[in-house]
Amino acid sequence: MGTTKDIDMWRAAVADTAAAHRADAEAGVRLAYRTAGLAEPEQIVWARSPREALRLLGPDEGPCGAGARGRSVRDAVRSAPWAAERQRMQQELGAQGWAERWHATGGRLWETTQRLVDRIRAGLVEELAEDRGEEAELRVLLLDAVLGQHDAPWLAAFDTREGTPLHGLATVARTAGWWWPYARVAVVCERPEQLHRDEAGRLDRGDGPALAFPDGFALHAWRGMPVPAAFLAELGTLTPERIRGEENAELRRVMLEHYGYERYLRESDAEPVHRDGTGVLWRIPLSDDEDVVMVEVVNSTPEPDGSSRTYWLRVPPDTRTAKQGVAWTFGLGAEAYAPVRET
Repeated sequence: MGTTKDIDMWRAAVADTAAAHRADAEAGVRLAYRTAGLAEPEQIVWARSPREALRLLGPDEGPCGAGARGRSVRDAVRSAPWAAERQRMQQELGAQGWAERWHATGGRLWETTQRLVDRIRAGLVEELAEDRGEEAELRVLLLDAVLGQHDAPWLAAFDTREGTPLHGLATVARTAGWWWPYARVAVVCERPEQLHRDEAGRLDRGDGPALAFPDGFALHAWRGMPVPAAFLAELGTLTPERIRGEENAELRRVMLEHYGYERYLRESDAEPVHRDGTGVLWRIPLSDDEDVVMVEVVNSTPEPDGSSRTYWLRVPPDTRTAKQGVAWTFGLGAEAYAPVRET
């Protein structure tokens, strides 16, 4: 409990894109109900994504409608046992011990996982809500959800082995996606079939959806920033003129990153604004956004073939000289930057 192996297991659960293990997940759902002192759900319905689940839960009629499913039992199934286990561990470990345990377990997964959950919620509301009334209804339904694999951070902090109060919840988290527990019906989702993230754990993909579910619900993103699907399709045909013409500053920034600052400078006939012994300072003015400022530096140590490698350093927009820019990369002011030998 709380070992590196446990954390690796829960990290893998968050990122799992395999089809749900439906029999195991359903067994976990039933166990979670029994552990909460509830009768098992009369029916377990599967959805291919949270979007499909919300559509099943939305209409009043049907097997998952408000009249048929009964009241939400999320508090009994998920919130109450979590709170009880947290209180027990705080009493056992003390406030400092519990803080250390969280830092060593769930705290290592929390930020990136919560960011993903928030992005999914926002994408669902954006796609499904046609007015403020529908948005409010969707947000209420989203509060009824247990997050399955995305509950991994807090589950990682507890003992979830067989026979413990959280074993049912942990079983679902290891085998399926989000799920909605109601008195008579539980709706359980498949996991995403695609998940692409950068080294910081942000959704990130330049040639397709960064997150995609089996029913087609998908989110597109570049280094964590939501972007339209059509925008990504255009990245392969960018020109300096198209980049300059983009009115959305955030999308223009994505275009520049994808196109490459060095290439943009070269193909847009940009001119340097300053030269000194450390390098060349370039500035790209952008409307409705801060300038992009780069320092071009030539490595003073030759490569094995005798050539000298050129580096491009992104520096703050208020940089006025090449030396000031290079010094900033070392955390120094220009007056303090005086290397004996540049490498």
